[in-house]
Amino acid sequence: MIEPGAISRLKDIVGDGGYSDDPKEIAPHLREWRGRYHGRSPLLVKPKSTDELAKVLAVCDETRTPLVPQGGNTGLVGGQIPFHGEIVLSLARLNAIRQVDTETMSVTAEAGAILADIQHAADRAGAYFPLSLASEGSCTIGGNLSTNAGGVNVLHYGNAREQVLGLEVVLANGTVLDMLRSLRKDNTGYDLKHLFIGAEGTLGIITAAVLKLQPKPEQHVTAFCAIPDPAAAVTLLHRLNRATGGLITAFEIMPRIGLEFVLRHMENVRDPFAAAHSWYVLVEAQGGAIVPLRECLEAALVAASEDSFLDDAVFADSEGQRAALWRLREDMSEAQKFEGGSIKHDISVPLARIPAFLERAQTRIQALVPGIRPVPFGHIGDGNLHFNLSVPVGADNAAFLARWEEISRVVHDVVADFNGSISAEHGLGIMKAKEIARYKSAAELGTMALIKRSLDPNNILNPGKVLDL
Repeated sequence: MIEPGAISRLKDIVGDGGYSDDPKEIAPHLREWRGRYHGRSPLLVKPKSTDELAKVLAVCDETRTPLVPQGGNTGLVGGQIPFHGEIVLSLARLNAIRQVDTETMSVTAEAGAILADIQHAADRAGAYFPLSLASEGSCTIGGNLSTNAGGVNVLHYGNAREQVLGLEVVLANGTVLDMLRSLRKDNTGYDLKHLFIGAEGTLGIITAAVLKLQPKPEQHVTAFCAIPDPAAAVTLLHRLNRATGGLITAFEIMPRIGLEFVLRHMENVRDPFAAAHSWYVLVEAQGGAIVPLRECLEAALVAASEDSFLDDAVFADSEGQRAALWRLREDMSEAQKFEGGSIKHDISVPLARIPAFLERAQTRIQALVPGIRPVPFGHIGDGNLHFNLSVPVGADNAAFLARWEEISRVVHDVVADFNGSISAEHGLGIMKAKEIARYKSAAELGTMALIKRSLDPNNILNPGKVLDL
């Protein structure tokens, strides 16, 4: 139970417009977009500055008032939901893009800045910010960093962590860590910023970041390829990377069933090929204007076809065609909704072992649930798959979804067999906070708990997430 006095003090700090206790205004912050998680909260706090946020945290720490930070509310593991009546701390008003600096090739943005807005600001300055997600029109950079988001360009540019030069963070007791530096090298002890990236708001609240910019690509070459199996995808990726000198930026795999879902349920999409194929990869390369990317990719694909690693391929000859090919990949999650219940997994295994993982995982899961429809797709280039499972045709949705933990245990045990991760890019949140204890060592979990207790001794920051303390 949160003390009324604490709530009154928080309202005074942020002032009119900086809070809401109206259940209707709070309601959208209590439900994640898939509808799986629902929470409750007496107060939504919306500080407009780092100073206000620091004062909010100081009061919360003093009064033992728990809070849950929230960005764009696009998370998939419940990390942003207040399950036990915590205060909701929205970063929405901390949304300024403070500076775009093409001299240092960096952009400084506050935590509530929308990812797409940062991309556009970089583009207007003649630069490129490569972090790209399906939710980029609504997710915020603070949330991206707090979950160490991945996306479609990880293969070439790395996760969100690799995009960060400096951070501004507020600790649980209200102390502000000003680490907003654009240095590429700073070897002066512990690199504290990495403690908070991927911590899901459990160690401190990210309020701003200095992010790396990249040279703006002068060309994109996009191809949609039909392949016989996932093993061919692994071989094809290696060949295309060699052919382009490492300029493949995205390499996404899709099964036929996933493409059929998109073609069946989504508007303004079409099959790129006249015949159906078992598997597909969407390939994209970026580079400077003088690099013969199209020619390199075409030659490599011809050679792959001759060696039976490629069945067919089409290239995008315009920006409209490129967008149409990407829609086939980006609409896959949405299309699954129309097929009934879907149990989702965000896993990674070493790239070379993905074909064996898929064979073993699908065999075990089909033995457990006859008729289940596996829809594994995603960022195979960096070893990350969304191993989604659709309800058998004609089966009861509720009964199927009630087996989520049982089914996930089978999938995650296979992931562990291949020395993989049960959370590649979505985080742990509440969904996997207990389950991770099955797969991480006691030494790892103990060290994580030690860090949490040192930085947040009163456990006010997103309690119950990441670690089941």
